[in-house]
Amino acid sequence: MDRRIEDYGLIGDTQTAALVGRDGSIDWLCLPRFDSAAIFAALLGTEDHGRWRLAPAGEVTRTERRYQGDDLVLETTFHTADGTVRIIDFMPVRGQSPDIVRIVEGVHGAVPMRMDMTLRFEYGSVLPWVRQDGNALVAIAGPTAVWLRTPVQTRGENFSTVADFTVEEGDRIPFVLTWRESHKSPPKPVDPERALRDTTAWWAKWLSRGTVPDSPWAPLIRRSLITLKALTYAPTGGIVAAPTTSLPEQPGGVRNWDYRFCWLRDATMTLQALMYAGFAQEAEDWHHWLLRAIAGDPAKIQIMYGVAGERRLSEYVADWLPGFDGHPVRIGNAAVDQFQLDVYGEVMDALYQARLMGSGTGESTWALQRALMGIVAQRWQEPDEGIWEVRGDPQHFTHSKLMAWVAADRAVKSVEKFGVEGPVDDWRALREEIREDILQKGWDSDRSTFTQYYGSEELDAALLMIPLVGFLPADDDRVRGTVAAIEKGLLIDGFVRRYTQRHDIDTDGLPPGEGAFLACTFWLADNYVLMGRTDEARQIFDRLTELCNDLGLLSEEYDPVGHRMLGNFPQAFSHVPLINTARTLAGGHTHQR
Repeated sequence: MDRRIEDYGLIGDTQTAALVGRDGSIDWLCLPRFDSAAIFAALLGTEDHGRWRLAPAGEVTRTERRYQGDDLVLETTFHTADGTVRIIDFMPVRGQSPDIVRIVEGVHGAVPMRMDMTLRFEYGSVLPWVRQDGNALVAIAGPTAVWLRTPVQTRGENFSTVADFTVEEGDRIPFVLTWRESHKSPPKPVDPERALRDTTAWWAKWLSRGTVPDSPWAPLIRRSLITLKALTYAPTGGIVAAPTTSLPEQPGGVRNWDYRFCWLRDATMTLQALMYAGFAQEAEDWHHWLLRAIAGDPAKIQIMYGVAGERRLSEYVADWLPGFDGHPVRIGNAAVDQFQLDVYGEVMDALYQARLMGSGTGESTWALQRALMGIVAQRWQEPDEGIWEVRGDPQHFTHSKLMAWVAADRAVKSVEKFGVEGPVDDWRALREEIREDILQKGWDSDRSTFTQYYGSEELDAALLMIPLVGFLPADDDRVRGTVAAIEKGLLIDGFVRRYTQRHDIDTDGLPPGEGAFLACTFWLADNYVLMGRTDEARQIFDRLTELCNDLGLLSEEYDPVGHRMLGNFPQAFSHVPLINTARTLAGGHTHQR
């Protein structure tokens, strides 16, 4: 089966999300949360691992799709020899239970349709019992149950539920799938048309709270903001990196990771993008999530948590799933146990920015920040696994030290700007000590570039953050030298790779090979703007935005050889820099603090 990541669209209810293929098949859905087990897992296997396809029974001559507006209501229009039909897919903002609503609309002609629902719980490994329950079909296995309600007559066939029907012009035929714990009473029926109106109204109201300046990129910015909101877990304010697991960073490779968790780094960057667009409530919700998640001993802060703040995210391989273009399929993420020094800088910076915006000013927040600074002072000289979560030996990553400097810098500025209390002289001294350490040990004067880690010759695109966080100005010769080195060593086919990968280098403990990293390419464009190379920045930005699929969605990486998306999808870590770079090009926020 020739599938591409970009063939999928996103629907969601700000608690979980589904991926809908261009062919009308929902191939990924975890219920009731982002990190719950999937009931449709064909994305990582075959149709036998669970999917819900709704499409014309005959040949499709052309397919178009779009979101109805600035929302997550997906329309897929199929053209056939018999006529045209439209599938409207959405998830109502969560009420009593999570629902997926699919409305089949006859546009013209009379189109024979086929519905094929293969329910497989626990990531495709469990075949549920299916029975009729009044006007609904219910499937149950263990703690999980789902109800399908539709006026169409269904039947069982080869351990799937199927239906054949014809849609004529003007028809609107609904299908509603609802999840509920199996020990509870059946969920109340959903009125599909009312749910549609409520869903479009909810997204319109939400988007109206923010501000997107007029620019050529305003539609892409709005779509990215909506995508980021879709990745927030509404009950807690946590923000997941992506709604998927194990979409490969290299076809047939092993760099397949579970991203359905809340990375402090990703969440802080997402928070900043939302905050500067005027979404203060998201900032407040995330702030409360953070305080709850890391409550207890600050020395035991993790780099990631579950959507409600869970700490144990043990990793295992779901070996019954063949994977998307290769194995393995990983559930959970062992990187949860890593020490990543840069996270402290990200959190300190995010809370500093929130304070600038009038949020996160409570005593408990500053007490947390002071505790975090104690850890930075104690551990900044230790090696760590870094921003790229290497699974090789820890190193003294230059970017990690940079972000430790950011932590100290934001602590000092918080005292100076807001009058909060703290050992500011100690923090100033720490800031200078880290700065001198980076300039002496992270700089390669022979090659005129900062290096990936102290004493190495490798490059790292994360060092493009040096001028963006205010460590050195963009016109500094050391910044220019680093950018030039990255252009020479990591810029391939117009896109930036994360870091040097060769068979004779074992920095990350994995075989070399992956796609170009989209966030790093956006960072290069930001550097160009700060250097006055605006035309080049615009060229890079245009090249990046052309990678968005027809729905405006981006994955984590891109294969410039195979011309296809790679990595988990849609990826917050790609949509955040899209927003930031668009604002930079428009003369707004430039990252510098």
